[in-house]
Amino acid sequence: MSTDAIVLLKNDHKEIRRLFGQFEKAGENAEATKGQVVKKIIELLTVHTYLENEVMYPEVRKALPDLEDDILESYEEHHVADILVTELSMLNPGDERFDAKTTVLIESVTHHIEEEEQDWFPKVRAGLGRKLLQEMGAKMEKKRKKAPTSPAQPSALKKAVDAVIA
Repeated sequence: MSTDAIVLLKNDHKEIRRLFGQFEKAGENAEATKGQVVKKIIELLTVHTYLENEVMYPEVRKALPDLEDDILESYEEHHVADILVTELSMLNPGDERFDAKTTVLIESVTHHIEEEEQDWFPKVRAGLGRKLLQEMGAKMEKKRKKAPTSPAQPSALKKAVDAVIA
């Protein structure tokens, strides 16, 4: 498996999209299924945003200062996702706003993924090159093992907020 950071993030995106599809196909009266799928979405998004916030964004910010605005926008999009994930983690699948909140999360994250894959990743790949992306990917894989998997782990949300404020 490649340790290229962009390849790793795109693999996460593929899995996130797959889970979004499962949620959307579950139907109206599938609370148990939706609850399980959202739990997996929360876990995957928490790990994914942690890796981007801890490795990808800071290193790209340092190496490619022209992408500063893109990175700041990504931090803000992560912040919105973190809030939605935190709120979702406190809801039950039968709660009135569970489906609506999940739908907003799906729409927001899908927009973020599309921007990254269509606009930002090509710029990063061109600016950093293969060797740096592989080094970043190796760091991400190492951090993945210790990454928080839920917003209940304070480091995930705190680091995301701290990154935006910094």
